[in-house]
Amino acid sequence: MSDENASTAAPGRVDPPKSADERTMLTTWLEWHRATVHAKCAGLSAEHAAATPLPTSPLMSVGAVVSHLRWVEHAWFEMTLMGLPDEGYATPQDPDAEWRRGSELPLGRLLDEYEDQCARSREITAKLELDAVAALPCRGEDPATLRWVLLHMIEETARHNGHLDILRELADGVTGE
Repeated sequence: MSDENASTAAPGRVDPPKSADERTMLTTWLEWHRATVHAKCAGLSAEHAAATPLPTSPLMSVGAVVSHLRWVEHAWFEMTLMGLPDEGYATPQDPDAEWRRGSELPLGRLLDEYEDQCARSREITAKLELDAVAALPCRGEDPATLRWVLLHMIEETARHNGHLDILRELADGVTGE
């Protein structure tokens, strides 16, 4: 991996425990999936990180998925749970800006931004009880709890790790868990 693509914070994956309290299970599974994002990107060239090989998803690149995951973390933990302002790039006129940004920036930078965002999400999670109610309701629905957000983020990150699997295999043939 070139220095341009190298991430200064590429956490290793630690298997979640088979038996633990609910909070530990939720947070360690989310951490495992967050670390998998880094694992899927390790050693990928700049060209492959920006490639969009799926004709039906012309914005989906490895970098775009990482960018999207960063902003999803921001949306759920900072905006929804804490009621903080939207710092993202997406607008009503350009709802796909976060995806486009992923093909424009070096993968190393995107991974660092993702890890920084995950660190902020961890800090928020540590301050709240699982039953803590979000500051903002979800699109006209009842507010979510931290428990729901953690479960959703496990699902979201795992789903996008599947996309990273496919994109990585198409890019350079690398496969794996």
